[in-house]
Amino acid sequence: MNIASLVAVETTPLVALFACSVFGLALLSFAPDTRSLRTFVADYGVLLLVGAVFIAAVIGILLFVFGDEELAKQWLNQYGLVALFLILILEGAMLLYFAPSESLVPFTVTALASPNDIRSIAIIIFVAVVGATIGQYALFSLAKRGGREYLLEKPWFRISESSLDRFDGWFQRWGRVVVPVSNALLFTRGMLTVPAGFAEMRDWEFIVLSAIGTLIFQTWLTVFTIYTIKLGLLDSLPF
Repeated sequence: MNIASLVAVETTPLVALFACSVFGLALLSFAPDTRSLRTFVADYGVLLLVGAVFIAAVIGILLFVFGDEELAKQWLNQYGLVALFLILILEGAMLLYFAPSESLVPFTVTALASPNDIRSIAIIIFVAVVGATIGQYALFSLAKRGGREYLLEKPWFRISESSLDRFDGWFQRWGRVVVPVSNALLFTRGMLTVPAGFAEMRDWEFIVLSAIGTLIFQTWLTVFTIYTIKLGLLDSLPF
């Protein structure tokens, strides 16, 4: 499949909707007498965004299983990389509670590339790494500038104080190396983002180490997926 089709002009409505949303929120934040609205957006805006992504994912799955499979494939071809990028931002910020993040890149590789299409696979991995790194850096920045109490009081921050203490201990014991190592392993991805922010790690250093860990993680997941495809274990899937 030609990867260029994934960023064709059909993505314009999605970009326009995103731009209008950001512009609208910016106007609201500077409007008079909107303190309560700004507080609501700060506390629950992220949860609303995650809910919207969840609804979109459910609609796509229902289209595949019960509805118009051709329309679902068309949407996947047009918006696949854009969706992966946005979802990986949420995953990097540790907001993707409703789906296993380990399935995102394998699904995209299976749906949008062939095992021998190295260029398309490389682009998918690149998009995933950039998206996840943006998300992790956003959470890192909040931790660095807002501090522990700021995060713990936010309803969208789902890490308990006891877990946060444990992750802090890991960072204090092993240092900066735990950022890429944790990002490269199952079940620990992103866990050291917040402690790195609390430790006031340099921004560029965090970005580089976070991206390296994510690149390793997504690469080995992709290699596993390719061998799974070659063995024919995914032949029953509808794409």
